[in-house]
Amino acid sequence: MHADEVHLDAPLVGRLIARRFPRWAGLPVRRLASSGTENAMFRLGGDLLVRLPRRPNAVPDVTHEQRWLPRLGPLLPVAVPEPLGIGGPDDLFPWPWSVYRWLEGTNPAAGAVREPRRLAADLGAFVRALRLIDPQDGPPGYRAGPLQARDEPTRAAVAELGGRIDTDAVIAHWERALDAPAHAGPGVWAHGDLSPGNVLVDGGRLSAVIDFGCAGVGDPAVDLIAAWNLLPAAARDTFREAVGADDAEWARGRGWALSISLIQLPYYWDTNPALVENSRHVIAEILTETG
Repeated sequence: MHADEVHLDAPLVGRLIARRFPRWAGLPVRRLASSGTENAMFRLGGDLLVRLPRRPNAVPDVTHEQRWLPRLGPLLPVAVPEPLGIGGPDDLFPWPWSVYRWLEGTNPAAGAVREPRRLAADLGAFVRALRLIDPQDGPPGYRAGPLQARDEPTRAAVAELGGRIDTDAVIAHWERALDAPAHAGPGVWAHGDLSPGNVLVDGGRLSAVIDFGCAGVGDPAVDLIAAWNLLPAAARDTFREAVGADDAEWARGRGWALSISLIQLPYYWDTNPALVENSRHVIAEILTETG
């Protein structure tokens, strides 16, 4: 636990619900396992989910979702979190929190996707629909700026990893991504964190996308990271075609996937096995590619 992280458990969440939303008081509360690092999630009864920030730096994402999900959700082809209740800070809990409708589905595992081409097409349709939403007044995306801004922290992570990765090969792939032409058009909406933990599937199909804390307007190439952090190589062309990514955007997307994984790997090496495993998977997948 970080020094600034608050203790969250089912009894506390039950008290928060009873105080703020008496109509849901008495419903069973159960903490859910998650590889997420910023928020804790609790199932409330059979139809609701409570999501609370664990520490101060996660609070802006909570208010961000509360503002933008009602605007984005109705325009997307799959379910996204629907805020049903907004809790405010009080003496029991110091920050805002949310109650969402429960979304059915499970997180897919990289390398074990049941119907990869179908999922690739569904993910591509989601990304494309998000890009078509009017970006006017949309906030700048957390990960929607130029890839070059990631150069220093990416190289620092490579140096920190030392011999635990093939440094020369990783740097060569990273520099190839940096050489790709920058995004030239107007900014569009991007989710910003299409990792396996933020994707839900049901019956082999994409059923929902969650965690819009990074969503915003800018270069949407970051949403191509799903090609490497989730989809197998044989399904990547299906995803790329569904999105409509050209060579430059695909190269930037690969660079985003590589940078995110390289930075996550040393940071979470001893604390988050799921993120470490996925980061290693992404790096290995990218190092097998030549184009």
